[in-house]
Amino acid sequence: MKNKDNGINCRLGTVGGQAVLEGVMMKSKDLVALSVRSENGEINTEVEKFTSIRKKHKFFDIPIIRGVVNFAEMMILSFKTLNRSADMLGIEEEPSKFEKWLDKHFGKSITAIASVIGSILGVALSVLLFFYLPAVVSDFVDGFYHSTLLKSVVEGFMKILIFIAYIYLVGLIPDIKRVFQYHGAEHKSIFCHESGLELTPENVKKQIRFHPRCGTSFLFVMMFVGIIISVLYIDLPRLPRVGVKLCVLPLVVGIGYEFIRFAGTHDNALVRALSAPGLWVQRLTTKEPDLSQIEVAICSLKAALPDIYPPEVNAEENADSSESIQQNNADNKPAEE
Repeated sequence: MKNKDNGINCRLGTVGGQAVLEGVMMKSKDLVALSVRSENGEINTEVEKFTSIRKKHKFFDIPIIRGVVNFAEMMILSFKTLNRSADMLGIEEEPSKFEKWLDKHFGKSITAIASVIGSILGVALSVLLFFYLPAVVSDFVDGFYHSTLLKSVVEGFMKILIFIAYIYLVGLIPDIKRVFQYHGAEHKSIFCHESGLELTPENVKKQIRFHPRCGTSFLFVMMFVGIIISVLYIDLPRLPRVGVKLCVLPLVVGIGYEFIRFAGTHDNALVRALSAPGLWVQRLTTKEPDLSQIEVAICSLKAALPDIYPPEVNAEENADSSESIQQNNADNKPAEE
């Protein structure tokens, strides 16, 4: 699976993914595939065309700028995919008592306004936790010992600490834990594909679940880049400093994307050292999947790469794989007394 001219694995970077509710989304250059296991045990897969604006306008494919564009596109795709997975599962969100009260007394319009206000408050809370609170702590430390570098490091460390605490607490929720298992299945199946091995649940199970191109690693890289850049403005008063942070965020995103893009196609000591912290955090955001979850990830990956995995061949292999997993589950089922 290596290019004869440069020895680079030609499958590296050909597909990426995202864990969703009871499923996995896989994205290649031109396709987005979403596979979800329904309550009856069947795997439903939907495939859509995806064309990035970077292909339509060369300006948006310039280094750094392409990272910002990619981040925006992936955020939109992520929310869309999460909503679609819920629809495929047949999940309908029951309105709360407060929402019913608002509908009854003020009509549907006030509910929509309340939803917008809720979103704004969510963004405000994120700014408070990841931008303002770290600034408060760094200013406190600066009062005892003034050092531009130390102040920047303390602020960055607080961001990382808050991020890790948030991920850990969210991971305690049972439904989120299952999403993290599908996240592990996504990484393992991509590794299996990139290794050129046959995509079977057994082969995928053997792979590691920590991938250098993961979004978790990307967020961690952004935090480190932010620490370096913040040295330039860390001595500003607190509120202006938070404003500058928000303004330079696109630059941080762009630099972080370029590193993750490079790390995904290169393997050397420097890249491994710089990628290590993000891979460590993946111990929280990924969990070991079972064979049935791996099967869903395989279905999604194959659907996203039909040139490599022809659909007619996939149907036969998926049928055989499902029978094998069902038999395995039956063999492992405790005997009734």
